[in-house]
Amino acid sequence: MQIEQQKLLDRFLKYVQIDTESDPASDSTPSTEKQWDLARELALELERIGMKDVTIDQRAYVMATLPSNCDRDIPTIGFISHFDTTPDFTGANVNPQLVENYDGSTIQLGQSGKVLSPEDFEDLLIYKGQTLITTDGTTLLGADDKAGICEIISAMEYLIQHPEIEHGTIKVGFTPDEEIGRGAHHFDVEAFGADWAYTMDGSQIGELEYENFNAAGAVVTIAGKIVHPGYAKGKMVNSMLIAQNFIASLPESETPQNTEGREGFFHLYAMSGGVDETKLEYIIRDHDKQKFEIRKSRLKALAEEINSRLDLPRIHVEIKDQYYNMREKVEPLMHVVEIAEKAMLDAGIQPLIKPIRGGTDGSQLSYMGLPCPNIFAGGHNFHGPYEYVPLESMVKAVEVIVRIAEITASGKYRS
Repeated sequence: MQIEQQKLLDRFLKYVQIDTESDPASDSTPSTEKQWDLARELALELERIGMKDVTIDQRAYVMATLPSNCDRDIPTIGFISHFDTTPDFTGANVNPQLVENYDGSTIQLGQSGKVLSPEDFEDLLIYKGQTLITTDGTTLLGADDKAGICEIISAMEYLIQHPEIEHGTIKVGFTPDEEIGRGAHHFDVEAFGADWAYTMDGSQIGELEYENFNAAGAVVTIAGKIVHPGYAKGKMVNSMLIAQNFIASLPESETPQNTEGREGFFHLYAMSGGVDETKLEYIIRDHDKQKFEIRKSRLKALAEEINSRLDLPRIHVEIKDQYYNMREKVEPLMHVVEIAEKAMLDAGIQPLIKPIRGGTDGSQLSYMGLPCPNIFAGGHNFHGPYEYVPLESMVKAVEVIVRIAEITASGKYRS
């Protein structure tokens, strides 16, 4: 299978230079107007390569169809990626740099003073001899998930140009606002019409994931009482000191920086306030549903315990579930995972089957009736200036998509 590397590279470089940062403070969908710029470009690109029934709805969700070229009954499959980038770090004025034939040394990221070093990011050494696409140190790259988009479009183009490869009907979908947890909120599963799908939103080459965190967000609001500090004896209640007590009462060992694998955590990601009121924003994560429920209960119990020692209840905890572990929905249909695993092996890739320490559109879509494991897109160090993607990993991802279509059409995955 000969994938046109230069065409894939050019497509990727074009897409990452379109700013699509999403905004959690916005109530609209998409959350930012600039996401429309890439959504419209993707719809045009799908039409240009020959896809059918290309649509873009009022919320910028893009869908298209590659009709079956077989006269037998074949399941309809889908491939999905998101086009927004995270608000964690700027995605404006992305200026990618190419490192050809990477030699394993430290990479200077433009004139930013930042470096991409194997001492800090040992995965770099996996890609010696390959072409790396990095940032210039001033922005993120956007491989999450514009790499996935490029891979899907390139795979569809390859199938169109090679009609000798048998495949059933294939659907593609591109979503806004995944990075702020809303990518699947308005995804029309019925209109998409696939029996199952794959998100191309993983990291390292070979990743294949069908379980993810159960996730919730918590807002802890602490009410204080402000008076003049010179006359505060017995009167002032400093909400920030109560917040300090609350934070310190949660185990430091159960934070993101101290956990791995299937270990869950409490993550304090934002805090603001003063004497009169302090607000703490947490995310709660665990792969195990029972442990997930215990974590939520622990947060509320801690608030009650501290409140019992105060003059009146001053801590209020609001928790909202965000998404759930897709494993429950995928395991009854394990052939979906097995097809992807075989496709990787056929492409000379060793599958890395592991739980996602996060979530994807696929986790929500699986609960909406569309089983949707996650496949590598190739990028590393998402959400910051050290993000990079090997071009060869993107090429392999295209091969995997094409091979999934072939295997599904063959029917040989059926037990």
